Amino acid sequence: MSRFLFVVPPLVGHIMPTVAIGRELADRGNQVAWAGHAETVGPLLPPGARLLPVAADFGGETLAQLRRRSLGLRGAAAFRFLWADFLIPLAVSMLPGVAAAVDEFRPDVLVADQQAPAGALVARRRGLPWATSATTSAELTDQFSTMPQLGGWARQRLTELQAEVGVSDPIDLRFSDQLVLAFSTPTLVGPIGDLPGHWVFVGPAIGTRTGGTGFPWDWLCRDRQHVLVSLGTVNQEVGRRFFATAVQAVAPLADRLQAIVVAPSDLVETVPEHVLVREFVPQLDLLPHLDAVVCHGGHNTVCEALAHGVPLVVAPIRDDQPVIAGQVVNAGAGIRVHFGRVGVTELRDAITTVLDDPSYRAAARRVQTSFTTAGGAAAAADHLEKLT
Repeated sequence: MSRFLFVVPPLVGHIMPTVAIGRELADRGNQVAWAGHAETVGPLLPPGARLLPVAADFGGETLAQLRRRSLGLRGAAAFRFLWADFLIPLAVSMLPGVAAAVDEFRPDVLVADQQAPAGALVARRRGLPWATSATTSAELTDQFSTMPQLGGWARQRLTELQAEVGVSDPIDLRFSDQLVLAFSTPTLVGPIGDLPGHWVFVGPAIGTRTGGTGFPWDWLCRDRQHVLVSLGTVNQEVGRRFFATAVQAVAPLADRLQAIVVAPSDLVETVPEHVLVREFVPQLDLLPHLDAVVCHGGHNTVCEALAHGVPLVVAPIRDDQPVIAGQVVNAGAGIRVHFGRVGVTELRDAITTVLDDPSYRAAARRVQTSFTTAGGAAAAADHLEKLT
């Protein structure tokens, strides 16, 4: 059997797909380990999983401080912040730790997340077979069509990073020349032209998660529809206005639905009896009970909803979220609203439309079928094993 090392950034949505694939590889008898920020990665790994801690330094700031400093940034400013203040410093600080992890674990294949270029750099320098974990399909599309200078700027930052460590033949470290695992399908992503043969769409690698024992399942009424409102794990702090709008939007709909809002209680004020506010929910366990999801357009949340055939209302905030939201709309599986400007009536209309118009659920189920056919974690493991 073979040894696989996953190199991941301290971002939950980028770690979780590797957990599903890692479990699949381990179940087949392979040895698997992760290299990353122990505080973020460790709690997400299954019991007994091997973690090789890697430092993540951002010029003296903590990850929480960096996130707070990024609040309010949008568009080009958010993109430049992501690269200049987060991804490049992260790559530089991770390099020694990733190299040490490779020395200790001696993998046959290294799997580097697109936002952990230190993994790609170390793999190339050591001559290791390596694959890209493309945890957001935005990177696979022409997301810079309206601002092409940003794409060139990001590639230049990666070229400069490689020059600093003595790489004479720089490449775009976001894309392995051996295997790119894209956790989506063309049914959702849409037409993106001819891709190299080593780029494969495997659909979302979701796996299983625990944590549903504390949820008040008996609160759910069988004779009402159910809507989840979530802004993911990173964006809750900027969500006060949106959460309030969502609660007001569903307030008159008690006769037909219940809403679960994922947010700290201090961000959501008085709520009616048919609205439940919880800081954490067992999202995978909840999805079979849901009729719609209102979210920020995060890749994981969108794919998990569509994997269950659930239509969406998407309110993208920044980074890759507008691209993912556009994919949802183009696939016919949801409605997009403006995060910062959507009003109560508009959001209510969007929610009731995706609930009442069967075309949205039909489109969501088409995407669901494409995900199932793509194979998910099992298909990803198949491709990785072929690299050994």
